[in-house]
Formats: sequence, C-alpha cells, structure tokens
Amino acid sequence: MQCRRILALPCLVFLAVTAAIADNQQLPSASLASLEKAPPISKETRMNLIRAFNAELVYVRTPFPMGKTGLKLEKGVITPNGQDLQMLVATYGPAAKPGDLARITNIIIKGSSIHFEINGGPIKKKKWYQRVEVGGMGGTTPIAPSDPNANPRGSFVDLEFGRSVPELNPQQLKELLRPVFDFNSKSAVEAYLDTVPPKVKEAIKNHQILVGMNREMVLYSKGRPPKKTREKDGDTDYEEWIYGEPPKDVDFVRFVGDEVVRVETMKVGGEKMVKTEKEIELQKPESVAKQSEQPRPSNAPTLRRPGEEMPDAPKTMPSGPTAPMPPPPPPSSSPGGTPPNLF
Repeated sequence: MQCRRILALPCLVFLAVTAAIADNQQLPSASLASLEKAPPISKETRMNLIRAFNAELVYVRTPFPMGKTGLKLEKGVITPNGQDLQMLVATYGPAAKPGDLARITNIIIKGSSIHFEINGGPIKKKKWYQRVEVGGMGGTTPIAPSDPNANPRGSFVDLEFGRSVPELNPQQLKELLRPVFDFNSKSAVEAYLDTVPPKVKEAIKNHQILVGMNREMVLYSKGRPPKKTREKDGDTDYEEWIYGEPPKDVDFVRFVGDEVVRVETMKVGGEKMVKTEKEIELQKPESVAKQSEQPRPSNAPTLRRPGEEMPDAPKTMPSGPTAPMPPPPPPSSSPGGTPPNLF
C-alpha cells in the first residue's frame, strides 16, 4: 500500500505541472479578450513597454515595403495585404521579407495606436550632434555632416486599438503583434516556415524542390547553388541552378523569372527524372507597369498656367504614297537678259 502511494505521488506532481503549463499557454489568448475592458495605459506601463521592446530583435512574418507607406495591424488583420502589398514591395523594394531578422528601433505610443519602426524606419533621422552648427564669417557649418548617401531602408507597423491604448503587459503585446513579428522562433528557417503553405513547408523540411516554388523557397530548401547557368530557349530566357556533383544525384532547377518551371534530377544509376507540371500555385504580384494604366488624377502637377489649354497635337499626314513636290518656278529676269539685283 505504501509503495502505491509512493508511485502515485510523482504522477500527481506531473499532472499538476502539465496543467500549469496548459494554463500558461492559454493565458495570452484568454487575457487578450480582457483588453477591451481594460483601462487606458498608464505612464509606468508605457515606459516599461518601450524598455522591453526597444532594440528587440524579431523575425518578420510578412513583407514590409520600404517607403512612407507601412503596415497597419488591427484586430489581427494586416493592411495593405494581397496584391496591394505585393505592388508596394515591387515598387519601392522590401525593407524586410518573411524569415528576415529585424530590429525594432523606435516605439511611439500615441492616441489609439502603438507605432513600431524596424531597421531605422522609413525616414532618415539625424543624431543630436549632427544638428549642431558652428558659425563664422562664411556662415554656419555642421560639426558632423550627415552622409547624403545613407538612404533609409526601414519600415513600420501601426498597431491600432480603435480606442485609447489599453493597459497591457509585454506578453499580451507580443500576441497582438504575432501576425507581423515572431518573438519565439530560434532561427530564420523556423520563422519562415510559418509563413508558407503546408505543402511547401513539408518540402522545405525534406529539402525538396517543387515546380511553382520561388527563388526564396528554393534557397531555404537547398541553400545557395554551387553553380548557375543562363540560357535561352527560343525567345524565353531562363536561369538554371545546379545542386550536387557526380557520383551523387544532381538537380537542375530551372527558373523563368522568379518561378521554378522545371526540375531535372540525374540519379547515380543514370536514371533521369523530369518534373514540369506545376505542383503548387503561388499568388503572383501584379506587374508594376500596370500603374501607368491608372487614370491621371485631376490635381496632378503641371507646368501650365491657370486657365491655359493643352496645345492641339500635330496632325499627321495620311498614310500612303507621297505626291512629288512641284519644281520651283524659274527666277524672273529683267529686260535685256540681266538677272535682277536681289540685294
């Protein structure tokens, strides 16, 4: 009987620890619902959050475009998204891509939102000493001029609450930022795998390549290729990445643009395997050239004066054979055969 009690005691301890862990895992989601009734954030909590998140390294879960148009996160929904977000990234370039490691460089808690800047933000900022100028006979000169070539490469996200920012702790804030930032991943691959479809995730884990993948997926799956070649098939330019060397298997991965269109594998025994049928379908960004198809806004800048009309376009001659020009008339002569004095 005493032996049974001794065996039962570790079981009870294990069940208690398991229940405590489960409660801790459910705590963030359960506590987020209470934020709607929470009072406005206090000054002390505001300072604690800024200290906790400023200069924090995070893995990015969604593309961030460069430029002054950042992201907005409200109730777990990111805007812009889909084609609009891909258009911004294609136009201005990416400040960070899914799986990238970024640094939170500025936090501003104001009104009903919390503003998070990553990698320096979208606007180039000056240090305090770069604003100090020394005056003299020739004017003023900054003691530490800024680098004109140092362009801003960061971006930002605004976490909106719809009302005043409520009283919350760092763990609750991390849960709210989960759609854009990953605070728990230990590697870039782990953070990136959470952003791709399940079929792609499984292929990357097994170091496989699927027709339809993009370059970034192939890099996470197989790494950087030891060899690359550029060829042309008719009017189509393509790039081929080569993985492996004989006597091992060799993979030839063909890209047209950013998409894998063909995977050829040469086995050790001489067997050849070719895949050309698309295995996954990824959402493609719209062409940046489509921006030119948008109608010209009424308040677009112009060099015309107020009330000045656009000049009519020059009328072109109708197509067809051009009639020969008549020869110039012969110059008239004065009596006596002497040509007139034209000057």
